[in-house]
Amino acid sequence: MAYAVVARYRCEPADAAAVRAALLTVREHTRAEPANLAYEVHAEAETPGSFVLYEQYTDRAGFEAHKTAGHFQELIVDTVWPLLTDRSVTFAEVL
Repeated sequence: MAYAVVARYRCEPADAAAVRAALLTVREHTRAEPANLAYEVHAEAETPGSFVLYEQYTDRAGFEAHKTAGHFQELIVDTVWPLLTDRSVTFAEVL
């Protein structure tokens, strides 16, 4: 059963360009992962510095593998997360 992740990231508007660039780079790497079915990055139109990510993997193991990828560590953990003022993540199984 497919596994979905919805992440909401918020940063200061001054950091939005750096976060956006990192998220778009992660998108390209993640889409090449064998278990990835979808990875979309959205910027909230009315809230500068707010992003919504929608990710879908073949299963939870595929998502766990994604978290161990070098690009996840470098671009999300080391680059994006330190710039965030708020972060929430929802995990769901696709029906």
